[in-house]
Amino acid sequence: MATQTSEDKQQHEQEELQKEFHELVNMSASELKKWLNTEESKSVGQKKDGAKESTGHQSGEQIVDILGKKGKDLSDEDVHEMKRVISYIKRHLAQRPKEVEGSNWAYSLKNWGHDPEKK
Repeated sequence: MATQTSEDKQQHEQEELQKEFHELVNMSASELKKWLNTEESKSVGQKKDGAKESTGHQSGEQIVDILGKKGKDLSDEDVHEMKRVISYIKRHLAQRPKEVEGSNWAYSLKNWGHDPEKK
């Protein structure tokens, strides 16, 4: 009987993380990049310490970079960001408003790579 090494376990966890990330981030890199250039995208989110750009918008730019990489090319920073993105999208989806279209809720989610209106 084969035993699973810690390296095998780590690889499996990374694969599961990537799978969940790509299920929740339902926008392509080009769709997200285009969205991040809109006024709607820039109009939502919390800005830290007088920053010009919201946390979600900054994360969106990192997501575009992550989407352009192969799994083996992901850095530790990328993996950390993927975990943050998954957590944020899950929390935000649980707060779904009655009116989604054109809402700050939808705009914020799109900044994090999830289009709630996408089929």
